[in-house]
Amino acid sequence: MSLSKIQHVILVLSGKGGVGKSSVTTQLALTLSLAGHSVGVLDVDLTGPSIPRMFGIEDAKITQEAGGWAPVIVHPDIDSPQGKIGRLGVISLGFLLASRGDAVVWRGPKKTAMIRQFLSDVHWEALDYLIIDTPPGTSDEHLTLIETLSQMDSSPVRPKQLAGAIVVTTPQAVATADVRKELNFCAKTGLNVLGVVENMNGFVCPNCSECTDIFGSDGGFLMAKEFGVPFLGSVPIDPQFGILIEAGERPLRQVLDGQETPTMVEAGSRDEDDKGLTLLVEKYRDCSLAPIFRAIMGKMIESIDSVKKEFSPTLVQ
Repeated sequence: MSLSKIQHVILVLSGKGGVGKSSVTTQLALTLSLAGHSVGVLDVDLTGPSIPRMFGIEDAKITQEAGGWAPVIVHPDIDSPQGKIGRLGVISLGFLLASRGDAVVWRGPKKTAMIRQFLSDVHWEALDYLIIDTPPGTSDEHLTLIETLSQMDSSPVRPKQLAGAIVVTTPQAVATADVRKELNFCAKTGLNVLGVVENMNGFVCPNCSECTDIFGSDGGFLMAKEFGVPFLGSVPIDPQFGILIEAGERPLRQVLDGQETPTMVEAGSRDEDDKGLTLLVEKYRDCSLAPIFRAIMGKMIESIDSVKKEFSPTLVQ
C-alpha cells in the first residue's frame, strides 16, 4: 500500500459544513512543516475540493508515475535561518478538474472508488504526517476511509498508524449539535479522537487587534468536556490569514505606541534575495494565527503519544 511509509495518518472531520476544516487542515500542515516534519495533505472532499486553492497551487497538475500518481509538491525540504522546514505535498481531485467551477456529480460507488484509488495509488515518499481533509457528515466517504485505513493497524510492526481524528466545530449551538454526531460516529467506528478545535472563536479586528466573540464562545470546549476528549484550542477569524491565502500578502507586525499591531504588506516587499519568504510556509510564519496552531500541534502530538502508550512498548518504534 502507498501509505506504508507514513508514520501518522490524521483525519480532519466535522458533522457540519462551513466550519473551516480546510482552513484547519492547511494551517496544521504548515505548522507541522515549520516544525521540521514532512507532511502530506490528501483532500477527499470530492464535491468541494478547496485544498489546492488554500495552498495557492490551483494551476498545478498531478503527475502520472508507473502504477500511480505523484503528489503536487507545495515546497521541498528547506534549510532556513529559523531551522529546517519539512517538505509538503498535496493530492486533491481539484487537480484533475478542467476548471475551478466544474461540478463533480458522482454517486456513492464512484466516490468510494476514487477515495480507494487515492489511498492506494499515490506515491507518497516517507512522511511524518498525512492529514486527510474530509467532507462534512458521516457518509460513504468517511466509512470508506476508516475501513481502508484501519487495515493498516492490523500489522504487528506499525500499531496505530491511523492516529485518529481532529474534530472541528464553531462555537454556536447549531454547529455543536451537528458535530456531536461526528463524535458519536468516531465512537461507533472505533476511531480515536485526538481532540476538538473550536474554529471562528471571535473576530480579530485588523485595525486594533481586539477579538470580538461574534459567534459566542466555549461551545467546542464544553462539547469536548462532555465527550471526555481533549480540547486542542480555539481559533479566531483573522483577516490576516484570509488575505494571505487569497492575495498572497505576507503579514507583518509593526509596533505602534509600544504595542504590536498586525498589518499587511506586499509579498515582495522584503529583500528579494531572501527567496524563502516568497513561499506560503514562510509567509505563514508571520501570521497571528501561527502561535495558536503551534499550541494546537503540541497538544495533538501529546494526544498521539498517549494513544501509542496504550500498546505494548515492544511494538511501538
